[in-house]
Amino acid sequence: MTTILERIGFVFIRVFEQTGLWFSALWDTVRWTFRRPFDGREWLRQMVRVGVDSIPVVVLTAMFTGMVLALQTFIGFRRVHAEQFVASVVSLAMLRELSPVLVGLMVTGRVGSSMAAEIGTMKVTEQIDALKALATEPVQYLFVPRIVAGVVMLPFLVILGDFLGIYGGYLIAVKMMNTNPVVYQQNTYQFLTLNDLWSGLIKAAAFGLILTLTGCVRGYYTTGGAEGVGRATTNAVVSASLIILLSDFFLTKILF
Repeated sequence: MTTILERIGFVFIRVFEQTGLWFSALWDTVRWTFRRPFDGREWLRQMVRVGVDSIPVVVLTAMFTGMVLALQTFIGFRRVHAEQFVASVVSLAMLRELSPVLVGLMVTGRVGSSMAAEIGTMKVTEQIDALKALATEPVQYLFVPRIVAGVVMLPFLVILGDFLGIYGGYLIAVKMMNTNPVVYQQNTYQFLTLNDLWSGLIKAAAFGLILTLTGCVRGYYTTGGAEGVGRATTNAVVSASLIILLSDFFLTKILF
């Protein structure tokens, strides 16, 4: 019994330690974001890496999510003769929930893991120690460009995901289920408000912060050589995904 309780205690201590490291890194990042020098070229490079290079993944994910959602809701709503609400359900679901969460999770798997691996490799090969020896602040040099890129580019990816998800639902409802295209378009925007769009964009910015900061923190505190880099990469994806899902609930509670 003592051993079990000790293990449970170690788990909680580990969680609190990691939470403290995460918020400490967040505070350091905020402080160093507004200090000179500003490396605009590196910021743009990271934005391309996070945003432009993630477009193919977002296109496939959002398009097929909208198509599947329209197909499932149409089949279900047809039982109660409510097919006209399929467009409204697809548009509301994509803008409020599905597009921000799915884009956040997909970019986490693609970008968050690579950031953890890159910074982790620099850590175990003592390149970060070399930066400190050259009077270069690692947080400003490594964290800030990546986190700024995540916060700025995720909303644009989510807007793209919103459009593609709604268009995918349109294709299924109109081309496959023979819904009137004019009625479907009218019902798509019937119940939408600006708050639905802004709430999704706020979530996207928050998820961009979470996935980039988690990847950077996991990489920065890597130990154990090549095996540690692999472990940090896995932990970055798992941790960021769980934090995104947890924070999504509280953001939804606050925004609606």
